[in-house]
Amino acid sequence: MPEERRGELLATAAEVFAAQGYNATTVRQIADAAGMLAGSLYYHFDSKESMVDEILTAFLDELWAGYDAVLEAGLGPRETIEALVTESFREIDRHRAAVAIYQKEARHLADRHPRFGYLADARLRFAGAWLGTLERGVADGTFRADLDIRLAYRFLRDTVWVAASWYRPGARHGPEEIARQYLSMVLDGIALRD
Repeated sequence: MPEERRGELLATAAEVFAAQGYNATTVRQIADAAGMLAGSLYYHFDSKESMVDEILTAFLDELWAGYDAVLEAGLGPRETIEALVTESFREIDRHRAAVAIYQKEARHLADRHPRFGYLADARLRFAGAWLGTLERGVADGTFRADLDIRLAYRFLRDTVWVAASWYRPGARHGPEEIARQYLSMVLDGIALRD
C-alpha cells in the first residue's frame, strides 16, 4: 500500500510540475493537489527535487528500454525511425506529464543541479540514436542524400515530443494511430502525387 500511495503522489506531482514548472511549484501545492498536508508529503519524499528526479528517471528508464529494443532489432533505417516514433508516442501516452517536464525542465535541471547530470547524458543518447539512424539511412539510400541530418533530427525530435502538450490518453486516437498518421506525413508527405 505505501508503494501504491507513493506512485499516486508522484503522478500528482508530475501533473503539478508539468502545469506550473519546477521552479514555480511548491511542496505545499503538490500536497494540496494530493489532498494532504505538506508535512505529510515529507513522509514519502525528502524534497520536490527527489520527486521530479523519480518522475524523470522512471520515464527515461522505460523509454530507453523501448528504444534499446528497437535499436537492437536489426531493422532498416526507415523501420527504425518508424519504431522509434511509435515508441515515443507510446511513452507520451504512458508518461505525458513526465514528457512535458522533461521538455520544459531538463536543460535547466541538468545545468543547475548535479543530481540531474543524467539528463544531459540522455540528450546525447537521444541524438546518437536518431542521428545514427538517419546517417545510416542516407548512406544506404533509404533517405535523400541532400538531407541535412541534424535539421531532420531536430524536426523529428521536436515535432514528436511537442505532442505531450496536446495529447490526452484515452482520446480519439491512441499512440499507435497518431504515430502512423505522423509517419505518413513525415515520410510520405501530405500532398497528392501526380
